[in-house]
Amino acid sequence: MNELKLIGPFKQLLTLDGFTFKGPLQDNQLEVINDGGILVEGNIIRETGKFKDLLVAYYNSIESFEEIDSSYVLMPGFVDVHTHICWAGSRANDYAMRLQGMTYQEIAGHGGGIWHTVKCTREMPVDTLAELTALRANQLLHHGVTTIEVKSGYGLDYDNEIKMLESIRKAAEATDAELIPTCLAAHIKPPDFSGTTDDYLKGLLHKLLPEVKKKNLSRRVDIYIDKRAFKPEESQHFLKQAKKLGFEITAHVDQFEPGGIKAALEARTLSADHLEVISEESIKLLAGSKTVAVVLPGSSLGLGIKFAPARKLLYAGASLAIASDWNPGSAPMGNLLAEASILGIYEKLNTAEIFAGITFRAAHALNLSDRGILKTGMKADFIAFPCSDFRDILYYQGSLLPEIVWKNGKRTANGDLVNHN
Repeated sequence: MNELKLIGPFKQLLTLDGFTFKGPLQDNQLEVINDGGILVEGNIIRETGKFKDLLVAYYNSIESFEEIDSSYVLMPGFVDVHTHICWAGSRANDYAMRLQGMTYQEIAGHGGGIWHTVKCTREMPVDTLAELTALRANQLLHHGVTTIEVKSGYGLDYDNEIKMLESIRKAAEATDAELIPTCLAAHIKPPDFSGTTDDYLKGLLHKLLPEVKKKNLSRRVDIYIDKRAFKPEESQHFLKQAKKLGFEITAHVDQFEPGGIKAALEARTLSADHLEVISEESIKLLAGSKTVAVVLPGSSLGLGIKFAPARKLLYAGASLAIASDWNPGSAPMGNLLAEASILGIYEKLNTAEIFAGITFRAAHALNLSDRGILKTGMKADFIAFPCSDFRDILYYQGSLLPEIVWKNGKRTANGDLVNHN
């Protein structure tokens, strides 16, 4: 039998229950329980409510108490559905060149870009790469992110893509955060591959992905659809074939040029990520589908480009998730809460829409229906902020961090700050 534990009281308990998965939301729909408590059985939420009511109702069954100073706000743990935190090397030189006015493409031509990270990552032993990944995961955990999607994609050959996914698996053992690995071997066609993009993708389908499946290294596959990477037609075929192999699928689309979204929707991806240049027509198509729109404000901030049209996506009826895109090149910030807060002020997203985008709607993009809401039967992942009003969390734009983080009902070490050197 799992232990029954009562945690609280909290000044406010924000459940995020009762919302739809698509379309606009309103702040007056937010369920806020004052002087709240949460009853946990093992790694599952048994019940939420007034702390005193739970104490009275379950007094004879409760086996332990975790008393909390009542000046905290409790809410679900954050879910970051798009990161590239498994990498080696630095791209600080890329950023310096960008500050001098160079474009993403020009920087790649000067020896920077994805290929620079690939060369550094290929040289890194699996254990060291796992340590770096765990450090970054703990940084996110320190910011309240309890579930983290992590992509490969800086190996770009059979051995190194396997190494990256094995590193992510090892990293998962060194953090209390839950890591969800995604195979992004179709990031770009590596310059040292002599064949065509079609040849490269065939190699992934016939050699790499079956081995990933056999070793249970990932249940997800991603592809970057862009004229600098893979064309829509070949990407759509690749995604459909990956799906036949038993993988869940997602795609990078419409970051620098429009048109990739149609390939993602034809393949019925779980999510379509980036969307900075998505067209009005594609917004309507995406909103009419079951695919989650994942916007990445960190990439816009890192590259100095416009944000994805989050407000338009919501008005059209899309399901909107917000992710950090933490990577060494285009999105080095790695602060989901700050990025979501900044996106909100520019795209006129309200508190409910922002919180939904980094909790249960984000989990939906990973095909996870067991987290992101504080209610009976959900995973006991939640975070406590040192404030008395939930509105303070976005007001401070990422500078107010949670002081207590629970994962699977257990209080974590809250993560160690990452050493960037």
